[in-house]
Amino acid sequence: MKVHRTPWWQFPVLIVLGVIVGALVAQIGESSGTSLIGAPWFVSVILLMLGITVLILAMQVHQYATTDPAKRAQLKPLDPTRAVTTLMLAKALGLAGAMLTGWYVGQILMVIEHIEAEYYAQAVTQCALAAIICLIDMVIGIVGEWLCQLPPTEGPENPKMKEARARRGVAPAAIKTTHQPQS
Repeated sequence: MKVHRTPWWQFPVLIVLGVIVGALVAQIGESSGTSLIGAPWFVSVILLMLGITVLILAMQVHQYATTDPAKRAQLKPLDPTRAVTTLMLAKALGLAGAMLTGWYVGQILMVIEHIEAEYYAQAVTQCALAAIICLIDMVIGIVGEWLCQLPPTEGPENPKMKEARARRGVAPAAIKTTHQPQS
């Protein structure tokens, strides 16, 4: 399976899309008299904890992937499913962070003119904090995706790989022979 890096242009596109949707939701909420703006404090805390968790997982994958194969035998094996899941979490965190950053900035842009009112001042403060945390999450997602890259394969015939197999007690790979039909 070949996973490609998330193209750089998707992040600004999602931020702009988030600004548009966030502004529309704020405008609809303001015109209908319902409370659709702001972000509860616990949402910002959860988003920050999610970003830190993904960063820690990505750093673990990076440490395992970049460790010398001879020394890797001493480490606890890393489940490939966990590594792929960490990569997908990093990708999702980056994209969601971009969209939510735009979402909260869009809300701020729509209500900033009413900031003298206590309700709107609190909503702008909440949205600003959430936007900053979502921007941090976007950066963590981008960095986490980079951390989950695998180094170039050195191949089974590389002396480091042979030494690592010997330490683990794995026999060298059998040479495949192909039978060609005689004419």
